Amino acid sequence: MPSRPRPFLVAILIGLAAEMLFLWGVATPHTLVFDEVHYVPAARALLELVGPVNTEHPLLGKEFIAAGIAIFGDNAFGWRFFSTVAGSATVMGVFAILWLLFRRMRPAVLGAAFALLNFTTYVEARIAMLDGFLAAFVVLAVAAMLWAMDAPPGRVWPRWLLSAALFGLAVAAKWLALPYLAFAGLAFLIVRWRDARAAKRPVAAIFSAGDQKHWAGLPAIPALAVFGLVAAASYFLTFLPAFFYRSDPMTLAQLLPFQAKMYGQQIQVLPHHTYQSDWWTWPLMIRPIWYLYEHADGAMRGVLMIGNPAVLWGGLIAVLVCLWGGRRDGRLLTAGLLWVAAYLPWVMIPKSLGFFYYYYVPSIALPVALAGAWDCYARGKLRYWDEGFLVLTFGLAAYFFPILSAAPLTNERAFEHWMWFSTWP
Repeated sequence: MPSRPRPFLVAILIGLAAEMLFLWGVATPHTLVFDEVHYVPAARALLELVGPVNTEHPLLGKEFIAAGIAIFGDNAFGWRFFSTVAGSATVMGVFAILWLLFRRMRPAVLGAAFALLNFTTYVEARIAMLDGFLAAFVVLAVAAMLWAMDAPPGRVWPRWLLSAALFGLAVAAKWLALPYLAFAGLAFLIVRWRDARAAKRPVAAIFSAGDQKHWAGLPAIPALAVFGLVAAASYFLTFLPAFFYRSDPMTLAQLLPFQAKMYGQQIQVLPHHTYQSDWWTWPLMIRPIWYLYEHADGAMRGVLMIGNPAVLWGGLIAVLVCLWGGRRDGRLLTAGLLWVAAYLPWVMIPKSLGFFYYYYVPSIALPVALAGAWDCYARGKLRYWDEGFLVLTFGLAAYFFPILSAAPLTNERAFEHWMWFSTWP
Protein backbone atom coordinates (compact mmCIF):
# COMPACT_ATOMS: atom_id res chain seq x y z
CA MET A 1 0.00 0.00 0.00
CA PRO A 2 1.58 3.33 -1.04
CA SER A 3 2.33 5.78 1.76
CA ARG A 4 0.24 8.93 2.00
CA PRO A 5 1.99 12.13 0.92
CA ARG A 6 3.05 14.45 3.72
CA PRO A 7 2.92 17.93 2.22
CA PHE A 8 3.48 19.74 5.52
CA LEU A 9 6.69 17.83 6.21
CA VAL A 10 7.94 18.36 2.65
CA ALA A 11 7.14 22.08 2.88
CA ILE A 12 9.15 22.35 6.11
CA LEU A 13 12.12 20.56 4.54
CA ILE A 14 11.96 22.84 1.48
CA GLY A 15 11.78 25.88 3.75
CA LEU A 16 14.82 24.74 5.75
CA ALA A 17 16.80 24.15 2.55
CA ALA A 18 15.85 27.60 1.28
CA GLU A 19 16.78 29.21 4.59
CA MET A 20 20.22 27.58 4.57
CA LEU A 21 20.84 28.84 1.03
CA PHE A 22 19.66 32.36 1.80
CA LEU A 23 21.65 32.60 5.05
CA TRP A 24 24.95 31.47 3.55
CA GLY A 25 27.06 34.63 3.22
CA VAL A 26 24.09 36.92 3.86
CA ALA A 27 26.24 39.34 5.90
CA THR A 28 28.40 40.09 2.84
CA PRO A 29 28.81 42.92 2.23
CA HIS A 30 28.85 44.37 5.72
CA THR A 31 27.76 47.77 4.42
CA LEU A 32 24.30 49.00 3.42
CA VAL A 33 23.22 47.93 -0.07
CA PHE A 34 20.90 49.83 -2.44
CA ASP A 35 17.62 50.82 -0.70
CA GLU A 36 18.85 49.49 2.63
CA VAL A 37 20.06 53.07 3.06
CA HIS A 38 16.39 54.03 3.52
CA TYR A 39 14.96 51.11 5.46
CA VAL A 40 17.73 50.21 7.91
CA PRO A 41 17.95 53.76 9.35
CA ALA A 42 14.14 53.79 9.53
CA ALA A 43 14.23 50.47 11.39
CA ARG A 44 16.81 51.85 13.82
CA ALA A 45 14.62 54.87 14.49
CA LEU A 46 11.62 52.58 14.95
CA LEU A 47 13.51 50.37 17.37
CA GLU A 48 14.39 53.40 19.48
CA LEU A 49 10.89 54.93 19.01
CA VAL A 50 12.53 58.18 17.91
CA GLY A 51 9.69 59.41 15.73
CA PRO A 52 8.21 59.05 12.22
CA VAL A 53 10.82 58.18 9.55
CA ASN A 54 10.35 56.91 5.97
CA THR A 55 6.67 57.81 6.22
CA GLU A 56 5.86 56.98 2.58
CA HIS A 57 5.59 53.28 3.51
CA PRO A 58 3.73 51.40 6.28
CA LEU A 59 5.66 50.01 9.23
CA LEU A 60 5.59 46.21 9.04
CA GLY A 61 8.66 45.62 6.85
CA LYS A 62 10.69 48.03 8.96
CA GLU A 63 9.42 46.34 12.11
CA PHE A 64 10.86 43.04 10.88
CA ILE A 65 14.20 44.69 10.11
CA ALA A 66 14.14 46.30 13.56
CA ALA A 67 13.40 42.91 15.14
CA GLY A 68 16.46 41.46 13.42
CA ILE A 69 18.58 44.30 14.79
CA ALA A 70 17.15 43.77 18.28
CA ILE A 71 17.90 40.03 18.22
CA PHE A 72 21.20 39.85 16.32
CA GLY A 73 22.61 43.35 16.66
CA ASP A 74 22.95 46.36 14.38
CA ASN A 75 24.93 44.56 11.73
CA ALA A 76 24.43 43.13 8.24
CA PHE A 77 23.20 39.79 9.56
CA GLY A 78 20.68 41.49 11.84
CA TRP A 79 19.42 43.78 9.06
CA ARG A 80 18.84 40.93 6.64
CA PHE A 81 17.89 37.95 8.79
CA PHE A 82 14.12 38.29 8.57
CA SER A 83 14.37 38.91 4.83
CA THR A 84 15.79 35.40 4.55
CA VAL A 85 12.85 34.08 6.57
CA ALA A 86 10.45 35.93 4.24
CA GLY A 87 12.20 34.39 1.23
CA SER A 88 11.91 30.90 2.69
CA ALA A 89 8.24 31.49 3.50
CA THR A 90 7.71 32.59 -0.10
CA VAL A 91 9.20 29.37 -1.46
CA MET A 92 7.07 27.33 0.95
CA GLY A 93 4.03 29.36 -0.09
CA VAL A 94 4.60 28.47 -3.75
CA PHE A 95 4.76 24.81 -2.73
CA ALA A 96 1.51 25.19 -0.77
CA ILE A 97 -0.32 26.91 -3.64
CA LEU A 98 0.63 24.16 -6.08
CA TRP A 99 -0.20 21.38 -3.64
CA LEU A 100 -3.62 22.89 -2.95
CA LEU A 101 -4.28 23.32 -6.67
CA PHE A 102 -3.09 19.93 -7.96
CA ARG A 103 -2.91 17.73 -4.83
CA ARG A 104 0.22 16.13 -6.27
CA MET A 105 3.74 16.26 -4.90
CA ARG A 106 5.60 16.50 -8.21
CA PRO A 107 4.25 19.88 -9.41
CA ALA A 108 4.42 21.32 -5.88
CA VAL A 109 8.09 20.39 -5.43
CA LEU A 110 8.91 21.44 -8.99
CA GLY A 111 7.32 24.86 -8.52
CA ALA A 112 9.10 25.38 -5.19
CA ALA A 113 12.40 24.52 -6.90
CA PHE A 114 11.71 27.03 -9.67
CA ALA A 115 10.91 29.67 -7.04
CA LEU A 116 14.08 28.88 -5.11
CA LEU A 117 16.24 29.01 -8.25
CA ASN A 118 14.60 32.17 -9.53
CA PHE A 119 17.20 34.86 -8.92
CA THR A 120 14.65 37.45 -7.84
CA THR A 121 13.71 35.34 -4.82
CA TYR A 122 17.34 34.78 -3.85
CA VAL A 123 18.34 38.44 -4.16
CA GLU A 124 15.30 39.83 -2.34
CA ALA A 125 15.77 37.26 0.44
CA ARG A 126 19.23 38.69 1.15
CA ILE A 127 18.57 42.41 1.36
CA ALA A 128 16.77 44.52 3.96
CA MET A 129 14.02 45.91 1.73
CA LEU A 130 10.22 45.82 1.98
CA ASP A 131 9.36 43.82 -1.13
CA GLY A 132 10.40 40.48 0.35
CA PHE A 133 7.91 40.84 3.21
CA LEU A 134 5.19 42.03 0.84
CA ALA A 135 5.69 38.99 -1.39
CA ALA A 136 5.80 36.50 1.48
CA PHE A 137 2.49 37.66 2.92
CA VAL A 138 0.80 37.83 -0.50
CA VAL A 139 1.87 34.28 -1.39
CA LEU A 140 0.86 32.91 2.01
CA ALA A 141 -2.47 34.77 1.82
CA VAL A 142 -3.24 33.18 -1.55
CA ALA A 143 -2.31 29.77 -0.16
CA ALA A 144 -4.61 30.30 2.84
CA MET A 145 -7.45 31.34 0.55
CA LEU A 146 -7.01 28.16 -1.49
CA TRP A 147 -6.85 26.18 1.77
CA ALA A 148 -10.22 27.64 2.75
CA MET A 149 -11.66 26.97 -0.68
CA ASP A 150 -12.20 23.25 -0.17
CA ALA A 151 -12.47 23.26 3.62
CA PRO A 152 -15.37 21.53 5.39
CA PRO A 153 -18.04 23.99 6.54
CA GLY A 154 -16.82 23.82 10.14
CA ARG A 155 -13.25 24.82 9.19
CA VAL A 156 -13.76 27.34 6.43
CA TRP A 157 -14.12 30.45 8.61
CA PRO A 158 -10.75 30.15 10.44
CA ARG A 159 -8.92 29.62 7.15
CA TRP A 160 -10.84 32.47 5.51
CA LEU A 161 -9.92 34.82 8.36
CA LEU A 162 -6.29 33.70 8.20
CA SER A 163 -6.17 34.67 4.54
CA ALA A 164 -7.72 38.06 5.33
CA ALA A 165 -5.18 38.74 8.09
CA LEU A 166 -2.28 37.78 5.80
CA PHE A 167 -3.54 40.08 3.04
CA GLY A 168 -3.77 42.87 5.61
CA LEU A 169 -0.18 42.25 6.68
CA ALA A 170 0.89 42.30 3.03
CA VAL A 171 -0.62 45.78 2.73
CA ALA A 172 1.16 46.70 5.98
CA ALA A 173 4.46 45.78 4.32
CA LYS A 174 3.79 47.79 1.17
CA TRP A 175 0.67 49.34 -0.30
CA LEU A 176 1.15 47.46 -3.55
CA ALA A 177 -0.80 44.60 -1.93
CA LEU A 178 -4.04 46.63 -1.91
CA PRO A 179 -5.02 45.57 -5.47
CA TYR A 180 -4.27 41.95 -4.54
CA LEU A 181 -6.70 42.23 -1.64
CA ALA A 182 -9.37 43.50 -4.05
CA PHE A 183 -8.57 40.75 -6.56
CA ALA A 184 -9.04 38.14 -3.82
CA GLY A 185 -12.60 39.30 -3.21
CA LEU A 186 -13.28 39.40 -6.94
CA ALA A 187 -11.87 35.88 -7.38
CA PHE A 188 -14.21 34.63 -4.64
CA LEU A 189 -17.24 35.96 -6.50
CA ILE A 190 -16.07 34.70 -9.91
CA VAL A 191 -15.49 31.16 -8.60
CA ARG A 192 -18.90 31.18 -6.94
CA TRP A 193 -20.47 32.42 -10.20
CA ARG A 194 -18.74 29.66 -12.21
CA ASP A 195 -19.97 27.08 -9.71
CA ALA A 196 -23.53 28.37 -9.96
CA ARG A 197 -23.37 28.36 -13.74
CA ALA A 198 -21.98 24.81 -13.85
CA ALA A 199 -24.73 23.62 -11.52
CA LYS A 200 -27.37 25.53 -13.54
CA ARG A 201 -28.38 27.51 -10.49
CA PRO A 202 -29.54 31.16 -10.49
CA VAL A 203 -26.85 33.84 -10.15
CA ALA A 204 -28.23 34.78 -6.75
CA ALA A 205 -27.01 31.39 -5.48
CA ILE A 206 -23.46 32.77 -5.25
CA PHE A 207 -24.49 34.75 -2.16
CA SER A 208 -25.83 31.84 -0.10
CA ALA A 209 -23.80 29.82 2.38
CA GLY A 210 -25.35 26.41 1.78
CA ASP A 211 -24.82 23.92 -1.01
CA GLN A 212 -21.61 25.55 -2.24
CA LYS A 213 -18.82 23.64 -3.98
CA HIS A 214 -16.18 26.11 -2.79
CA TRP A 215 -15.95 27.92 0.53
CA ALA A 216 -18.90 25.92 1.79
CA GLY A 217 -20.66 27.63 4.66
CA LEU A 218 -19.61 31.18 3.72
CA PRO A 219 -22.41 33.60 2.86
CA ALA A 220 -20.83 35.90 0.28
CA ILE A 221 -21.72 39.38 1.55
CA PRO A 222 -20.91 38.78 5.26
CA ALA A 223 -17.79 36.81 4.31
CA LEU A 224 -16.43 39.61 2.11
CA ALA A 225 -17.31 42.24 4.71
CA VAL A 226 -15.52 40.32 7.46
CA PHE A 227 -12.60 39.68 5.09
CA GLY A 228 -12.15 43.41 4.56
CA LEU A 229 -12.54 44.24 8.25
CA VAL A 230 -10.00 41.64 9.38
CA ALA A 231 -7.53 42.77 6.71
CA ALA A 232 -7.96 46.39 7.82
CA ALA A 233 -7.57 45.46 11.49
CA SER A 234 -4.34 43.53 10.88
CA TYR A 235 -3.04 46.46 8.81
CA PHE A 236 -3.77 49.13 11.41
CA LEU A 237 -2.45 47.04 14.30
CA THR A 238 1.02 47.27 12.77
CA PHE A 239 0.98 51.01 13.50
CA LEU A 240 0.92 50.37 17.25
CA PRO A 241 4.62 51.28 17.83
CA ALA A 242 3.96 54.72 16.30
CA PHE A 243 1.73 55.55 19.27
CA PHE A 244 4.81 55.36 21.51
CA TYR A 245 7.16 57.63 19.55
CA ARG A 246 9.07 60.07 21.72
CA SER A 247 8.58 62.75 19.06
CA ASP A 248 5.27 63.33 17.27
CA PRO A 249 3.53 60.14 18.46
CA MET A 250 0.57 58.82 16.53
CA THR A 251 -2.97 59.27 17.87
CA LEU A 252 -6.22 57.63 16.86
CA ALA A 253 -7.39 60.94 15.42
CA GLN A 254 -4.27 61.12 13.23
CA LEU A 255 -4.29 57.52 12.02
CA LEU A 256 -6.58 57.97 9.00
CA PRO A 257 -5.20 61.40 7.96
CA PHE A 258 -1.74 59.84 8.10
CA GLN A 259 -2.81 57.39 5.40
CA ALA A 260 -3.66 60.33 3.15
CA LYS A 261 -0.21 61.76 3.82
CA MET A 262 1.34 58.44 2.83
CA TYR A 263 -0.69 58.42 -0.37
CA GLY A 264 0.53 61.89 -1.26
CA GLN A 265 4.11 60.75 -0.90
CA GLN A 266 3.42 57.65 -2.98
CA ILE A 267 2.21 59.61 -6.02
CA GLN A 268 4.79 62.40 -5.97
CA VAL A 269 6.86 62.91 -9.13
CA LEU A 270 10.42 61.65 -8.63
CA PRO A 271 13.57 62.67 -10.51
CA HIS A 272 15.13 60.51 -13.21
CA HIS A 273 17.07 57.44 -12.01
CA THR A 274 19.78 55.53 -13.87
CA TYR A 275 18.01 52.19 -13.43
CA GLN A 276 14.43 53.30 -14.03
CA SER A 277 12.36 51.27 -16.49
CA ASP A 278 8.78 50.98 -17.75
CA TRP A 279 6.38 48.27 -16.61
CA TRP A 280 6.17 46.65 -20.04
CA THR A 281 9.93 45.96 -20.04
CA TRP A 282 9.96 43.92 -16.82
CA PRO A 283 8.64 40.59 -18.16
CA LEU A 284 11.25 40.81 -20.93
CA MET A 285 13.97 41.60 -18.35
CA ILE A 286 15.30 44.48 -20.44
CA ARG A 287 16.70 46.58 -17.57
CA PRO A 288 17.84 44.70 -14.45
CA ILE A 289 19.43 46.61 -11.56
CA TRP A 290 22.76 46.50 -9.80
CA TYR A 291 22.00 46.54 -6.10
CA LEU A 292 25.77 46.53 -5.55
CA TYR A 293 28.82 46.78 -7.74
CA GLU A 294 31.86 48.13 -5.92
CA HIS A 295 34.81 47.24 -3.76
CA ALA A 296 33.43 45.88 -0.49
CA ASP A 297 34.86 43.62 2.20
CA GLY A 298 38.24 43.50 0.48
CA ALA A 299 37.12 42.56 -3.02
CA MET A 300 35.14 43.67 -6.04
CA ARG A 301 31.59 42.41 -5.54
CA GLY A 302 28.25 42.64 -7.28
CA VAL A 303 24.59 41.90 -6.60
CA LEU A 304 22.44 42.06 -9.71
CA MET A 305 18.67 42.08 -9.34
CA ILE A 306 17.73 39.94 -12.32
CA GLY A 307 15.55 36.93 -12.98
CA ASN A 308 16.56 33.43 -14.01
CA PRO A 309 16.07 33.55 -17.81
CA ALA A 310 14.55 30.05 -17.83
CA VAL A 311 11.94 31.06 -15.24
CA LEU A 312 11.31 34.64 -16.35
CA TRP A 313 11.03 33.97 -20.08
CA GLY A 314 9.91 30.35 -19.98
CA GLY A 315 7.34 31.34 -17.38
CA LEU A 316 5.66 33.73 -19.83
CA ILE A 317 5.10 30.86 -22.23
CA ALA A 318 3.79 28.79 -19.32
CA VAL A 319 1.30 31.54 -18.43
CA LEU A 320 -0.08 31.47 -21.99
CA VAL A 321 -0.25 27.66 -21.87
CA CYS A 322 -2.12 27.78 -18.56
CA LEU A 323 -4.57 30.40 -19.77
CA TRP A 324 -5.25 28.36 -22.91
CA GLY A 325 -5.62 25.10 -20.97
CA GLY A 326 -7.72 26.90 -18.39
CA ARG A 327 -10.71 26.74 -20.71
CA ARG A 328 -11.08 23.11 -19.57
CA ASP A 329 -9.11 23.00 -16.32
CA GLY A 330 -9.75 25.52 -13.55
CA ARG A 331 -6.44 24.66 -11.88
CA LEU A 332 -4.50 25.79 -14.94
CA LEU A 333 -6.64 28.91 -15.23
CA THR A 334 -5.82 29.79 -11.63
CA ALA A 335 -2.09 29.23 -12.20
CA GLY A 336 -2.13 31.55 -15.21
CA LEU A 337 -4.32 34.21 -13.65
CA LEU A 338 -2.08 34.48 -10.59
CA TRP A 339 0.59 36.06 -12.80
CA VAL A 340 -1.97 38.29 -14.56
CA ALA A 341 -3.33 39.51 -11.20
CA ALA A 342 0.18 40.09 -9.84
CA TYR A 343 1.31 42.08 -12.88
CA LEU A 344 -1.87 44.00 -13.69
CA PRO A 345 -1.59 46.56 -10.85
CA TRP A 346 1.60 47.94 -12.37
CA VAL A 347 -0.27 48.59 -15.60
CA MET A 348 -2.87 50.57 -13.66
CA ILE A 349 -0.87 52.28 -10.89
CA PRO A 350 0.25 55.83 -11.78
CA LYS A 351 3.96 55.83 -10.84
CA SER A 352 6.42 58.45 -12.08
CA LEU A 353 9.30 55.96 -11.79
CA GLY A 354 9.46 52.20 -12.22
CA PHE A 355 12.17 49.66 -11.46
CA PHE A 356 12.66 46.02 -12.35
CA TYR A 357 12.40 44.94 -8.70
CA TYR A 358 8.75 46.02 -8.77
CA TYR A 359 8.26 42.86 -10.83
CA TYR A 360 9.19 40.68 -7.86
CA VAL A 361 5.67 39.49 -6.97
CA PRO A 362 4.75 38.62 -10.60
CA SER A 363 8.08 36.81 -10.93
CA ILE A 364 7.02 34.54 -8.05
CA ALA A 365 3.81 33.63 -9.88
CA LEU A 366 5.79 32.33 -12.86
CA PRO A 367 7.03 29.17 -11.06
CA VAL A 368 3.38 28.33 -10.33
CA ALA A 369 2.52 28.60 -14.02
CA LEU A 370 5.61 26.63 -15.03
CA ALA A 371 4.87 23.77 -12.65
CA GLY A 372 1.21 23.70 -13.68
CA ALA A 373 1.99 23.70 -17.40
CA TRP A 374 4.63 20.97 -17.11
CA ASP A 375 2.35 18.83 -14.94
CA CYS A 376 -0.46 18.91 -17.47
CA TYR A 377 1.52 18.69 -20.70
CA ALA A 378 4.72 16.76 -19.90
CA ARG A 379 3.31 13.53 -21.27
CA GLY A 380 4.49 10.95 -23.82
CA LYS A 381 7.57 12.22 -25.61
CA LEU A 382 7.68 15.23 -23.26
CA ARG A 383 7.58 13.06 -20.17
CA TYR A 384 10.97 14.07 -18.74
CA TRP A 385 11.21 17.54 -20.21
CA ASP A 386 10.21 19.11 -16.90
CA GLU A 387 13.25 17.54 -15.26
CA GLY A 388 15.44 18.77 -18.11
CA PHE A 389 14.01 22.26 -17.67
CA LEU A 390 14.82 22.08 -13.97
CA VAL A 391 18.43 21.14 -14.80
CA LEU A 392 18.60 24.15 -17.16
CA THR A 393 17.22 26.40 -14.41
CA PHE A 394 19.81 25.09 -11.95
CA GLY A 395 22.63 25.52 -14.49
CA LEU A 396 21.71 29.16 -15.08
CA ALA A 397 21.56 29.73 -11.32
CA ALA A 398 25.08 28.33 -10.94
CA TYR A 399 26.31 30.45 -13.87
CA PHE A 400 24.93 33.73 -12.49
CA PHE A 401 25.61 32.93 -8.81
CA PRO A 402 28.77 35.07 -8.47
CA ILE A 403 26.87 38.28 -9.30
CA LEU A 404 23.83 37.32 -7.22
CA SER A 405 25.68 36.44 -4.01
CA ALA A 406 28.27 39.26 -3.76
CA ALA A 407 31.06 36.73 -4.33
CA PRO A 408 34.59 38.12 -4.94
CA LEU A 409 35.13 39.05 -8.60
CA THR A 410 38.43 39.18 -10.45
CA ASN A 411 38.40 42.85 -11.48
CA GLU A 412 36.21 45.88 -12.10
CA ARG A 413 35.25 44.70 -15.61
CA ALA A 414 34.35 41.17 -14.52
CA PHE A 415 30.64 41.93 -14.81
CA GLU A 416 30.89 41.92 -18.61
CA HIS A 417 30.99 38.11 -18.54
CA TRP A 418 27.29 38.01 -17.56
CA MET A 419 25.96 40.94 -19.61
CA TRP A 420 24.08 39.26 -22.46
CA PHE A 421 22.49 42.41 -23.90
CA SER A 422 23.44 46.04 -24.27
CA THR A 423 20.49 47.09 -22.11
CA TRP A 424 21.77 45.06 -19.19
CA PRO A 425 23.84 47.31 -16.92
